[in-house]
Amino acid sequence: MVIKMKSKTNQYKLILILTCILSFPISGQIKLPKLISDGMVLQRDTKINIWGWASTNEEVMINFMESDYKTKADEKGNWSIGLPPHKAGGPYEMQIKASNSIVIKDILVGDVWVCSGQSNMELPMKRVSWNYPGEIENSENKYLRQFLVPRNYNFVEPQNDVKEGSWKSANEENTPDFSAIAYFFGKEIYKNHDVPVGLINTSLGGSRAECWLSEEELKKFPNLYNDELMYRDSSLIKIIEASDKARADAWYNLSYQKDKGYEDPKNIWYSEKLNTSDWDSMKIPGYWADYNPGFVNGVVWFRKKIEIPSEMVGKPAKIILGRIVDADSVFVNGVFVGTVSYQYPPRRYDIPVGLLKQGENTIAIRVISNSGKGGFVLDKQYEIICEGSSVSLEGEWKYKLGVEMPDLPGQTFIRWKPGGLYNSMIAPLLNYKIKGALWYQGESNAWNPDEYFGLLTSLINNWRNKWNEKDLPFLYVQLPNFMEAKEAPTESSWAKLREAQLKALAVPNTGMAVAIDIGEWNDIHPLNKKDVGARLFLAADKIAYGNKNVCYSGPIYKSMKIENDKIILSFENIGNGLMAKGNEELKCFAIAGADKIFVWAQAKIENDKIIVWSNKVLNPVAVRYAWADNPEGANLFNKDGLPASPFRTDEF
Repeated sequence: MVIKMKSKTNQYKLILILTCILSFPISGQIKLPKLISDGMVLQRDTKINIWGWASTNEEVMINFMESDYKTKADEKGNWSIGLPPHKAGGPYEMQIKASNSIVIKDILVGDVWVCSGQSNMELPMKRVSWNYPGEIENSENKYLRQFLVPRNYNFVEPQNDVKEGSWKSANEENTPDFSAIAYFFGKEIYKNHDVPVGLINTSLGGSRAECWLSEEELKKFPNLYNDELMYRDSSLIKIIEASDKARADAWYNLSYQKDKGYEDPKNIWYSEKLNTSDWDSMKIPGYWADYNPGFVNGVVWFRKKIEIPSEMVGKPAKIILGRIVDADSVFVNGVFVGTVSYQYPPRRYDIPVGLLKQGENTIAIRVISNSGKGGFVLDKQYEIICEGSSVSLEGEWKYKLGVEMPDLPGQTFIRWKPGGLYNSMIAPLLNYKIKGALWYQGESNAWNPDEYFGLLTSLINNWRNKWNEKDLPFLYVQLPNFMEAKEAPTESSWAKLREAQLKALAVPNTGMAVAIDIGEWNDIHPLNKKDVGARLFLAADKIAYGNKNVCYSGPIYKSMKIENDKIILSFENIGNGLMAKGNEELKCFAIAGADKIFVWAQAKIENDKIIVWSNKVLNPVAVRYAWADNPEGANLFNKDGLPASPFRTDEF
């Protein structure tokens, strides 16, 4: 059909009418949430929810495994269909029909776990891959899948869908983006129970427990609830974010402009032939606060000449620089090879083939510290590696201050405010049936450990209520050892937070993986994620899968008895018996009298109890074990290989 227009005005009117028509949704076009998509894993042995949106009162039909199910959308276009329980299996297809039709392919029925928390849950396999050679390359398993929830916040209301996301099977391409803990956990489930596993990774680095609570649960914590209410003002958020950005941009721009390392374009301080005769020397790893210029922030340049042997020339190589506080840019023989903008990730940069040469080579590093002590974290790897050969980068380096700057105040981090992550990253998942939840979080709440027990137990109950599963298995990781060890017994906020986590075991159907032996004193993101995943699986095997024969936990303090100058401790979860790992004397026990002054104590195992004493305390009243940020050498285990949780018998 041809439409003839008599004037440009009529042409404009028709275009306007067609534009308006096309702007309205086509009647009957059903829409599905991102979770209901190709490759999804549905929870076995329970009623399954399939839901979405359509036109008002439109009839929707699902065909799945040769059965049809029908419903009608409500007045707002929402619809939901409950499918009967199915056994593990697949792959299957599902057809959803209204006036249009959608076919969902490659569906598995198995066990679905929500994996949440902060950075140690978020941490992907690619960040720890070198710790597990060949793991990613050999990870292909079409029955192990992850859905990565995008990291967003919303303080106004719970969202009905995530912004994006898809189900990905484990393989060499996808596994690098799997949560490392969730991957190893899911791998254990598949190996031991032979069912498909779906991992919904909804985690965010730095997040606090209160970020993951719903509005009604936050009302139990008035100060936190008031924070949520404040950040419902989108204009306030824009002002804060703009201010944060302007402040940071100004700081970094000024540090670049005033950096003496860039003053002479012909002799930039990463240049290969730069004269460094007037530069000072310091040992790396280390911090320049311990040298001249002392405790300053800004930019410091480092340079070192190294000898490269002939066997490392003409081959792929990596430069490994442990961790650097805060940001770094690295140059090899005057060529830029990599950068990281904040302190936590490990520094592992590829050196292009042909850049290294036999004999003398120059490494230059521009380090930015915006607050605190800047430099190179101790007890990390610093070397160049190439096909089995390596050259150490530790030792004397030349260094020079590029520019001194004032401290840069930290960001507001609005994404970590109460309730925002629940609305965007938990609420859209609640219709999706799950087997249980994994939780690794607490580092960001350690500044206020006395509040954490209430937050954690509220979160457990909140999620169970929202998923309408009163006994939903909830498994979590106790904080690992971290920070410098102390010579004498002392107070510790991390120990108090671990205690709050220990107490939460009183909530039914919960399990805790103790990690006090697999942290790193100098890294809040320890590499060992495999043992964490395996210990979470043991808890799941007992609590979610009903394996009565599994020893799923290390020793848990039960009670104490005072006999003369000694205290006798009893434990639960002793498995095949108590032991001191390494066949050494028990360590990290402290004892106190009525004066509440703790001293290191002697301890021994006797009839699966522990006797603790000290010649300095004649009338003991309390014992503590591994009560420290980093209880170095804590070695109470059961014979099943699981560590005891830190504890104290006192609550003065």
